[in-house]
Amino acid sequence: MLADFGFGVLFFTFLLALYSIGAAFYGYFRQAQKWIESARLAMLLTFPLLTLASLDLIYLLVTNDFNVKFVYEVTSTDMPAYLKATALWGGQSGSLLFWSWLMSAFAAAVTLRKWERDREFLPWVVIVTSLTMAFFLSFSLFFNENPFARFWETFSGIAAYDFKPVNGLPFTPAEGNGLNPLLRHPGMVIHPPMLYLGFVSFVIPFAFAIAALVTGRTDDRWIRLTRRWTLVAWLFLSLGLVLGGRWAYDVLGWGGYWGWDPVEIAAFMPWLTGTAFLHSVVIQEKRGMLKHWNMILIILTYSLVIFGTFLTRSGVLSSVHAFAKSAIGPAFFIFIGLTFVISVALLFYRWAELKGEGQMLSMFSREALFLLNNLLFMGILVVCFWGVISPLVSELVTGQKVTVGPPYYERAAGPLFAGLVLLMGIAPLSAWGHITLKSLAGQDNFQLDKRYALGIARLLWKPAIPAVLILVALLAIGIRNPYALVGLFFVALTTSITLYEFWRAARARSRAQDENFFLALWRLAGRNRRRYGGYTIHLGVVLMAVGIIGIEMFQAETQKSLAIGESIQLSGYTVRYDSLAQFNAPDGRWVTRAVVSVFRDGKFLTELYPRYDVYSDGQPMTIPGVRSTLADDLYVLLVNWEGVTTQIAPFKVYHNPLVNWLWLGSIVFILGTLIAAWPDRDPEYVPARARSKKKVTYQPGVAD
Repeated sequence: MLADFGFGVLFFTFLLALYSIGAAFYGYFRQAQKWIESARLAMLLTFPLLTLASLDLIYLLVTNDFNVKFVYEVTSTDMPAYLKATALWGGQSGSLLFWSWLMSAFAAAVTLRKWERDREFLPWVVIVTSLTMAFFLSFSLFFNENPFARFWETFSGIAAYDFKPVNGLPFTPAEGNGLNPLLRHPGMVIHPPMLYLGFVSFVIPFAFAIAALVTGRTDDRWIRLTRRWTLVAWLFLSLGLVLGGRWAYDVLGWGGYWGWDPVEIAAFMPWLTGTAFLHSVVIQEKRGMLKHWNMILIILTYSLVIFGTFLTRSGVLSSVHAFAKSAIGPAFFIFIGLTFVISVALLFYRWAELKGEGQMLSMFSREALFLLNNLLFMGILVVCFWGVISPLVSELVTGQKVTVGPPYYERAAGPLFAGLVLLMGIAPLSAWGHITLKSLAGQDNFQLDKRYALGIARLLWKPAIPAVLILVALLAIGIRNPYALVGLFFVALTTSITLYEFWRAARARSRAQDENFFLALWRLAGRNRRRYGGYTIHLGVVLMAVGIIGIEMFQAETQKSLAIGESIQLSGYTVRYDSLAQFNAPDGRWVTRAVVSVFRDGKFLTELYPRYDVYSDGQPMTIPGVRSTLADDLYVLLVNWEGVTTQIAPFKVYHNPLVNWLWLGSIVFILGTLIAAWPDRDPEYVPARARSKKKVTYQPGVAD
């Protein structure tokens, strides 16, 4: 009964999404405001309906209704209730429903804003968001991805399972398969929702961009309307990537946080274009430039969001993150192609009207450095995109999949990342280019470049001193790896410049306003959250870079089978095998847990407990024992356990220098994004008393 109800709600929501598309089209072309309002209300109604369907499925999951195929696939009676509920996104069909529900939430939120100034955008925002939602709902209805399907039902003439009715009655299994053990980590409880939130919320800026192209609004109004949406999308996507890295570090048992897995990269690519977009829109707002480029970036971001979802769910690439092979791949491919072609066609249609209002006068101006920043991001995107699709291209051409591994990505993208770190430091010291009396009198570009470069150099020399001292210290302690030295010097320089910018601005305000230095810094950041939130993000990035350089350049590992009492040495640490125990856990796991003692310079530090767990379905999982400090991690694994004897056990040990700076930097990074995205008082807000005295009018198509 509940399964039928849930399916009925999905079907009605799909029809409602189609209605909102049709009503918005009709209302726009007929100039019928009532139809547009009807479309808006229809899109608003999709959220409570999909909330009802999602709660229905969660109830079926929590109550172990195993005659529902999806419940059987992802839950079992020994799972705790919170894991059963979060199993909603632990399988293909449930995750598609979850994606649709999040899309409806953002669609509903955007319909509730005040549309008086931007009424012409509304129908096209409704059309784009409803079309995206209807596309994902169609999988649940027409592509064998119905999360409410039962065992005895067939789809497209193909039986879902071999379970058949018994004596004409439905057959219900006594037990489910249970959630994949890799998904039972707290990071995986949070990681997919964060990625989905990032993916879904990028649909909103794209919808406004398409609305701007269709209506001919060539000003930056659509960017101002979507600035916070973009920041929120970027925040969630960043959180998802960081949590995924932490999950990999804790659960996958290979001593790392990032393996350049195809699905990891599929989530990383829209982050790259989204980050480039966040930087380049500043140029359009400040200088009226790069209008074409910003449209291209948001179109690419939306297409990459759908492409990433396609890679995860189509089964075309093998990945620990991907779902099973599915028939929905061609539909994704067609949708990506159609939306991309239509978007680009609209862009070319409005190309002449998107001409920039300013021009780039110097290669050292802030807009030029921001553009270089964008080009570096695009370079990394090209590296990642080719690495992901190369197996598909090679299979198409030669009949064999030829994959590229981490060395390809690291060698190709590493120098580009280093360039980005350096630019983060230099760009804030530059000035926005503008037409001056000298330039009007005939000052050539070389003179302008020289003036800008000298200005940067005058500001650069003071913060460069600490960076040079750090480089000397690194050489003094024996670091000779040239890549590590260059990377750490760039990190030190960018950190020093960023802190110098905080200090310089706060000192100026403190003197001007006669305020305490820290109060001046607080008020300064409060008045310009976007700028100082961005600086905080940069500090987070350089801290993360320290961790990445540490583990990538200086990681050491060793492996050895030890008898009880024997030891293994690595990077000054001694790991002694003390004992081993085997037992059944309450959730049915068979646990093999070793006890090892860790020493350094003969001094006892701690005990670690690496484990090798085997779940009831026979799937093993390796859980490391980790000793963490800001300086390093000692990461101990019990590997390839065959249970022959408890006297000898195989261990693998990693020494990961500085890796915890990656997680510390992630926290600072997220804090900076929250500062930048924190809502100010609406600059367009007019108190009721003032509105009664002054009528505000707006002419469509006129720049603000």
